[in-house]
Amino acid sequence: MTVTGAIGAACDKIIVLIVRLLAIARINPNTLTFVGLVINIAAAVLLASGRFLLAGFVIIGAAIFDMLDGRVARHTNRVTRFGGFFDSVFDRYSDLGLLMGLLVYYASINRFFYVVLTAIVMTGSVMVSYTRARSENTIPSCKVGFMERPERIVLLIIGALFDRMAPVLWVIAALSNLTVVHRIVYTWQETKRLEDAQLRATAPPRSAVRQQH
Repeated sequence: MTVTGAIGAACDKIIVLIVRLLAIARINPNTLTFVGLVINIAAAVLLASGRFLLAGFVIIGAAIFDMLDGRVARHTNRVTRFGGFFDSVFDRYSDLGLLMGLLVYYASINRFFYVVLTAIVMTGSVMVSYTRARSENTIPSCKVGFMERPERIVLLIIGALFDRMAPVLWVIAALSNLTVVHRIVYTWQETKRLEDAQLRATAPPRSAVRQQH
């Protein structure tokens, strides 16, 4: 086993233990989702004040809660449609809250360009989620594209911990909007394929057309 594999296995064992303890304590998974949002709001306040290093560690804490709520729900057999909806909505608030903190920070130091860049990141982040949700009302699945929420959170953590937030924002802005374009193209291709298949299924056989003539 590699070093990274051993670290991953050890972390997974710790998370499993925490999940079991939370299950024994009968903690509602939605409560964990709400706590994750509160922690992210605290991280947003730290980002707004320019304390990026501390904010990075706080975002890691929030990410742990984000991993726990779903696992606790599955472990306690409390997976519900509302729980999935609730988690998704609060994830959006968490994402936008962190970026709002960056907006406040860049505005406070008069970096107008990075205010605009952060706004572009916010738009891309929301549209990545929206295009998938809207697409899956039309086609069965639209999981294409790279820059989803876990990748964005990891990049924000890296930017905060290593004081490289500006290049991280460039990466998220570019890849999130490319993901949106990818999902638009994929949805167009899939809807066209489904429509063509439906037309072929409803079209009369060639032999029947010949008999009519």
